[in-house]
Amino acid sequence: MTEAVHLATARVGDLAAVMRVMDAAFDPLFGEAWSGAQLLTLFALPSARVCLAWHGEEPCGFSAARIAGPESELLLLAVDPAWRGRGIGRLLLDDWQAWASAHGADDYFLEMRADNDAAHLYSRAGFVEVGRRAAYYRGNDGQMRDAITMRQRPSPKSGD
Repeated sequence: MTEAVHLATARVGDLAAVMRVMDAAFDPLFGEAWSGAQLLTLFALPSARVCLAWHGEEPCGFSAARIAGPESELLLLAVDPAWRGRGIGRLLLDDWQAWASAHGADDYFLEMRADNDAAHLYSRAGFVEVGRRAAYYRGNDGQMRDAITMRQRPSPKSGD
């Protein structure tokens, strides 16, 4: 199904499309969704990128990431629940790393709620847990949840 999906760098004019996916994908219970104002700050940063996945004219997923030297951090990755299980998350993940690599990054990080269902996607892509913050996230239900930091280490270079 992913062959019918195309990816494109989002622009400020795409904010409504990104927010449509954000609203569908992030459960309000956890309070993880960003506001439109928060996302707008990324569009102004030359070291950040928001990528939208489209099926025709319908937005079905997005990623947001930034680069700092040789490291890149995935800030958000979301797939509309109606489009999950079709490889869109992996397309967005691969696209993020290709973009970051083209800009000099070779070390990839992300942080997420420890009980996030996306953990299997990241594990299959070679990410491993490298840190944990106990009771870091407070959900809208008042419950505290751990945050985990995951990293995909760069491949060793010849002669290292």
